[in-house]
Amino acid sequence: CKCNFISFIFLSLGTGSNVLSALQDLFWLLKSKVEKQLQIISVLQWVLTFLVMGIACTLILMYILCTDCWAIAALYLAWLVFDWNTPKKGGRRSQWVRNWAIWRYFRDYFPIRLVKTHNLLTTRNYIFGYHPHGIMGLGAFCNFSTEATGVGQKFPGIRPYLATLAGNFRMPILRDYLMSGGICPVNRDSIDYILSKNGSGNAIVIVVGGAAESLNCTPGKNSVTLKNRKGFVKLALRHGADLVPVYSFGENEVYKQVIFEEGSWGRWVQKKFQKHIGFAPCIFHGRGLFSSNTWGLLPYSKPITTVVGEPITIPKIDNPSQKDVDFYHSMYVDSLIKLFDKYKTRFGLPETEVLEVN
Repeated sequence: CKCNFISFIFLSLGTGSNVLSALQDLFWLLKSKVEKQLQIISVLQWVLTFLVMGIACTLILMYILCTDCWAIAALYLAWLVFDWNTPKKGGRRSQWVRNWAIWRYFRDYFPIRLVKTHNLLTTRNYIFGYHPHGIMGLGAFCNFSTEATGVGQKFPGIRPYLATLAGNFRMPILRDYLMSGGICPVNRDSIDYILSKNGSGNAIVIVVGGAAESLNCTPGKNSVTLKNRKGFVKLALRHGADLVPVYSFGENEVYKQVIFEEGSWGRWVQKKFQKHIGFAPCIFHGRGLFSSNTWGLLPYSKPITTVVGEPITIPKIDNPSQKDVDFYHSMYVDSLIKLFDKYKTRFGLPETEVLEVN
């Protein structure tokens, strides 16, 4: 009877090969669903880190100081004082953190790709100008603060340092988390140290447009804030570091933002924040956690392709004149526009699309 029952089941399902095929299809379906959930979790944890980790860790540390475990918080604060200048001296990079599997799920959610166009010499130092900022600089983080897209394999011997607001390194725990990915403060002390006292083969990635550029990012728009951003060129000249234009196609597509017109109260508030705090608050939204048809904090899963252009050889001039700065800045702008025009159709833009330089 038992054999007859088993035979009946197989006859009902079909042949053995059909059963095996059905089980394989079911396995891959379940696997794809699990991977998609892991991708969503990986992106969500990064978004929450970007938005609230610094404040949350500060409040938790203050709370622990008021409990019986105050000694743990006191020890960390003592160590923090001792370690205060580490971010200005190249930080504390961790290859283990940069190679976490979570970053590969983060990469695949969009997906994010890194395109190499030219080799970089390990005997030189570099300043990468990253464009555009977008809302959160997702492409910059994934490509240069993790190994998910293979930056170490594509540019062997080059150590990338993504520069971000110095204020982030004043917040407990967050500062250590950032440093582990090779992130450094975007200030003169930090950049001077990396380009002059850390040997060669260093590449500092500066999101040139900064907060001002983030205020104008919106899907379908390719514009950069660059005309009056010349400080990074002066730094390159002082250290003889080659300039490399980098453009991320799709960076502006992953969030939708409310754009306030110049002269409006909303833009006034944003500019005040930008001037006094260093960042500009944006009103933006992505998709919901459980559905792409609802609003939420998750970015839309749109492809981001970051293209690293040809390096511009920069001479070392200890005290560059304004004429020198203007000359190499103009050369950089032209190089960025050429990079955009060369690759725009390859990544979904029409031939008529023009990069707007503000």
